[in-house]
Amino acid sequence: MASIKCVLKKEKIVNGLAPIYIRVTKNRKSNFLSTDIKLKPSDWNFETSKVKKSHPNSNRMNLMISKWLGSIESHALELETKDKKTSSLAIKQKVIGGQSLNFFEFSSLVLKQYDKNQMFGTFDKAKSILNKIITFNKSKNLTFQEITPAFLEKYSDFCRLKFKNKLNTIAKDMKFIKKVFNEALSEGIIEYKESPFLKYKIKLEKTHRIYLTEDELMKFKNAPCQAGSKIDIYKDMFVFASYAGGIRISDILLIKWQNINDSHLNFIIKKTKTQISVKLPDIAIEIINKYVNANTNNDSYVFPVLDNNLDENNLREVDRVISGATAIVNKNLKIISKLAEIDKNISFHISRHTFATRALTKGISLDKVSKLLGHSSIKETQIYAKIINTELDKAMDVFND
Repeated sequence: MASIKCVLKKEKIVNGLAPIYIRVTKNRKSNFLSTDIKLKPSDWNFETSKVKKSHPNSNRMNLMISKWLGSIESHALELETKDKKTSSLAIKQKVIGGQSLNFFEFSSLVLKQYDKNQMFGTFDKAKSILNKIITFNKSKNLTFQEITPAFLEKYSDFCRLKFKNKLNTIAKDMKFIKKVFNEALSEGIIEYKESPFLKYKIKLEKTHRIYLTEDELMKFKNAPCQAGSKIDIYKDMFVFASYAGGIRISDILLIKWQNINDSHLNFIIKKTKTQISVKLPDIAIEIINKYVNANTNNDSYVFPVLDNNLDENNLREVDRVISGATAIVNKNLKIISKLAEIDKNISFHISRHTFATRALTKGISLDKVSKLLGHSSIKETQIYAKIINTELDKAMDVFND
């Protein structure tokens, strides 16, 4: 028999109010149905699973809860009479209308969470992935149960042929689909056995991180660009980042003079919201000194790319402007690499790889490099240590000649 109980979820408190759910448990697996009632935890009797009489609307709320419990118990009994192996999920679906849940409807809730958390880049990428799935499926009518390993294989082929996506791009799509399934699983909307990722394995192609060697960085720095031109500014930004901790372009674009304190750069990393202080090497100081002029003030950007009147409180607009600027910068960096006669596919992120590999080569410890890069885990930084070790192994091969 299914166990049905009304519970208050303290872990979901918002503005002091916690939601009330009906919990349906069968074979140690629980699913929850929302009652749309929210209370202060102090107004809930955890022993009787009822609203305390001290609450002004306790009678009405307890009557509603009683009706819900009765209705769910009736549905559970009906299903269990037909099939003793009926799951808590089947009971929940019977209560909400008996229809299979729509993948796209639930995915939209995941996107709303991204938007709420101001993860605009992630939001845009996820929305793009959903549009690709809709194009493949030819409609928004897609249940979780229809997404099988065979469905994912066909979708993978579709992305490769229709959009010319490479294996790692397709892998990002699959990771988002898996994220949606995991969210649905945690919410009790699907059961573990329904996930196609129990059998479908996401395929990845090994990639080699591109970085500039010491000589290449000097060639890049000395590439002939007209002084004061936009392309010269982009070159300075890249070289500055290669020396100043490998800071991301989303951060370097927003650096203001108020973030410079003597020989230190102090700022909050946009991606992780963590504060960092970097002591600037002489070359980095030399670069920013080029941009000191009569119009320089604390509120102006060090590198004159973004409009100084940009409203940084409008986070969506900031993200849009940075995205557009990044595309322009990356396009010009490829031009600079040709001028410097460097045969590598350069983007601004390569400055981050360049700093990391140079720092480790010069003897800076892994934990310090990790902190300067703003990595949440040292495991993210270890890939650079592997690159350095590989290069050292190659160097030792000269003794075999």
